[in-house]
Amino acid sequence: MSPHYPFDVISKFFIYLMMFYKNFFHCYCIVCVFLFVFFSSPPKFPFHTSQKEILNDLSVAGMSSKGKEVAEGSSRPSGGGDDQNQQQQQLPLSRYESQKRRDWNTFGQYLRNQRPPVALSQCSSSHVLEFLRYLDQFGKTKVHLQGCLFFGQSEPPGPCTCPLRQAWGSLDALIGRLRAAYEENGGLPETNPFASGAIRVYLREVRDSQAKARGIPYKKKKKKRNIIKPNGDTSSNFPLQ
Repeated sequence: MSPHYPFDVISKFFIYLMMFYKNFFHCYCIVCVFLFVFFSSPPKFPFHTSQKEILNDLSVAGMSSKGKEVAEGSSRPSGGGDDQNQQQQQLPLSRYESQKRRDWNTFGQYLRNQRPPVALSQCSSSHVLEFLRYLDQFGKTKVHLQGCLFFGQSEPPGPCTCPLRQAWGSLDALIGRLRAAYEENGGLPETNPFASGAIRVYLREVRDSQAKARGIPYKKKKKKRNIIKPNGDTSSNFPLQ
């Protein structure tokens, strides 16, 4: 805070000097010396400001500088790991990652709703099988029963009372996402309940039964093999369509 000297004080001081000294040059020199002394070493507090006001100004300035330091400290990165976490949180999730997170939360809610609640560390393949059977009530795929007139027909001519089930493809994709989410959340691959043999057997049985009931046989995609001819050309043994 720079000091300000009132102009009227200096002018009055100059007038008083003129009253005692008739020589204008002497008065002008004295005023110059006076101004030089006061401006080279100004007083601690200005003439127009009280000590209480200065203390208030200093306290306000201190608070503002402290707030600025806090704001700067909060905006500064604390470490490389925090930067990566923030960037991951800011980046939009893909459709697969979003669905995997929803499936994992749904499975966790299912375990908590059990009586008594089941901890994730105590989860086994039997809990996963019960979860898959529980999802059948929300299915949208018509699976004809053995005694239905439309059993084995891919396009039935009319409606029937057969129940709706989860499609095999949906269950297979769900297990794949939950298997990945289990390991991402700290689970060990060797204790992953979603990768057990009982789950694979159940999915195979669901696939075969639904294919038979709906008249839609499951066809496994064959891998294309390249045949090396004597002249060095390679061609596939499957015709192009």
